[in-house]
Amino acid sequence: MLNHLRPAITLVLALTVLLGIGYPLAVTGVAQAVMPAAANGSLIERSGAVIGSDLIGQAFTADKYFWPRHSATGPDAYNAAASSGSNLGTTSTKLKERVVADIEKLKATGIVTLVPADAVTTSGSGLDPHISPAFARAQIARVAKARGLSETEIANLVESRIESRLFGVIGEPRVNVLQLNLALDARGP
Repeated sequence: MLNHLRPAITLVLALTVLLGIGYPLAVTGVAQAVMPAAANGSLIERSGAVIGSDLIGQAFTADKYFWPRHSATGPDAYNAAASSGSNLGTTSTKLKERVVADIEKLKATGIVTLVPADAVTTSGSGLDPHISPAFARAQIARVAKARGLSETEIANLVESRIESRLFGVIGEPRVNVLQLNLALDARGP
């Protein structure tokens, strides 16, 4: 019986070391060598302090900033430790009531155009750092008024921050809210 167990135990231990330790270390090493910023979470630093990540949204609520889409991560918005969707289906009364209330709130802030879907819905992870160009454009008047800048100046900034589809076909055009708001802060008030 020991003759049968010894190879099995040896194989389990060898594969554990190879696949459980060796492979992850090799992948991490290659990622650190080839793309260190992405391997470390695409962190954004200002004055030596980490202020966010290109990959995780942040809650901006002041009128002088572009607002992100809703986060479904529970009471703490954009909590990366609680990534989740809302789990509310299209027939959910709670979802419909929230969307209607959000549309009314957005219209009260001056968004009088057709409200983009991402303005009132959450992403699958609840952490999406991007909004659609339509949602960004819908917020231009509010941000310009709050900052005392012209709408044309803010519109030009938004247009310059639109990220296109990968290889021209994958994904949708999008705007990273944190990067857009940092560019706004760099311009002044």
